[in-house]
Amino acid sequence: MDFLKRLGIEAKNAGNFSDRWLAGEGDWLTSYSPVDGKPIAQIKMGNRSDYEAVINAAETSFKAWRVVPAPQRGQLVRDLADILRANKDDLGRLVSYEMGKIYQEGLGEVQEMIDIADYAVGLSRQLYGLTMHSERPGHRMYEQWHPLGPVGVISAFNFPVAVYAWNAIIAAVCGDSVIWKPSLKTPLCAIATVRLFNQVAEKHGVPGLFGLVMGSDQEVGEAMVTDPRIPLISATGSVRMGKIVGAKVAQRLGRSLLELGGNNALIVTPEADLNLAIPAVAFGAVGTAGQRCTTTRRLIVHNSIKDKVVDRLISAYKQVRIGNPLEADTLMGPLIDQDAVNQMMAALESLKKAGGRVLYGGEKLDRPGFYVTPCIAEAKPEFQIVQDETFAPILYVLGYDDFEEALAIQNGVHQGLSSAVFTRNLLEAEHFLSHAGSDCGIANVNIGTSGAEIGGAFGGEKETGGGRESGSDSWKFYMRRQTNTINYSHHLPLAQGIKFDLN
Repeated sequence: MDFLKRLGIEAKNAGNFSDRWLAGEGDWLTSYSPVDGKPIAQIKMGNRSDYEAVINAAETSFKAWRVVPAPQRGQLVRDLADILRANKDDLGRLVSYEMGKIYQEGLGEVQEMIDIADYAVGLSRQLYGLTMHSERPGHRMYEQWHPLGPVGVISAFNFPVAVYAWNAIIAAVCGDSVIWKPSLKTPLCAIATVRLFNQVAEKHGVPGLFGLVMGSDQEVGEAMVTDPRIPLISATGSVRMGKIVGAKVAQRLGRSLLELGGNNALIVTPEADLNLAIPAVAFGAVGTAGQRCTTTRRLIVHNSIKDKVVDRLISAYKQVRIGNPLEADTLMGPLIDQDAVNQMMAALESLKKAGGRVLYGGEKLDRPGFYVTPCIAEAKPEFQIVQDETFAPILYVLGYDDFEEALAIQNGVHQGLSSAVFTRNLLEAEHFLSHAGSDCGIANVNIGTSGAEIGGAFGGEKETGGGRESGSDSWKFYMRRQTNTINYSHHLPLAQGIKFDLN
């Protein structure tokens, strides 16, 4: 395929980059497309020796990069935006072909990379500290932020390039180097991205700024999370993975930025505008075949309108065209692999055993690739399968009678990423956003649970991990704070009025 060639993807590819592509001493990994189940290309993985070459290059690059003034770092980030714009169509097509999301979503993911780069250009002149008043005469106090060090990024398959860019671009403008361990389900997206990023890094004289390590969790992952040379590990994935990473990083007193599971709910009240709510629910539940961390998984709808909402949703679902994600009229592509299909089918069996029922969809499609029909199911909040996150297009419909009950259902899971309410009632909307409302990191009114903009901090509470990426003041994760006091007097007064007279 021409877009693979233009992105530098060959039949066999090196999977590790330090300040150059490494031959690799690990096994060969084959990337398969979920579109048709066919192999795309092979990648040579690395081992501990390859990892050491990458971390050494990252340390060298960091020492050079940290002394570059932040506005000059912003010029590199500007060039990243430009090279991504020039390759948007090809990289978006690769994301679609290797991951399975529709082409429009693949393009949207690359646009997220461009957006965060544009945002970071301005951020390069806004890494603000604070000036504080000292209690001691002739003293000035302030705080400033310094580059942190090599940052480790562990990413998931469902957003194979955008989440990396959230981390890597903000880290770069903060003066850090980056080491990326991508999902082994989408390795070619990582290789293509690193090729583009390092064209820019080499131009700016820091060829090891964006490192890549492709290897097993045991060989490479363990090395990253236990390495004291990496002060911050940013990990996106399952709660199970996050608990392992968080514990190992904490054991060496490092920092973790965790973006883990989501079991996101959308509340529809009797005063909702259903012309807004129905498309938002459908996109939130069906987009990326239900494989977003912000996917709408629970629909909490008032019992007085429940049947009406379900009927309209089923009508909307019947219009969802399932098929090759590279075709323009497709609205839902495949799941990532056969394991994902099996997990969806197992979840629906658990639902039925608990007493729930399928209202629409939930079937495997008999065609090459890993295609299913999106599912609408009736359930109860206490079902274990409703409490768990299944990475598939299953929407559980839950009824309620009172708004406080709806909030209790919304908050009654271990995850706390995204949430939404559809209502034209100002009191309900404000209550949802209040201290006693949604307990999630993201709470929306009259928009769905998916589609976060890069200007806001992205992340969640509880078992979602508490991390924040992308906009707002998330950049502080990638820097170290330093408090400074300058004495410009001819005396040495002590704080708190302490007297220590040596005369």
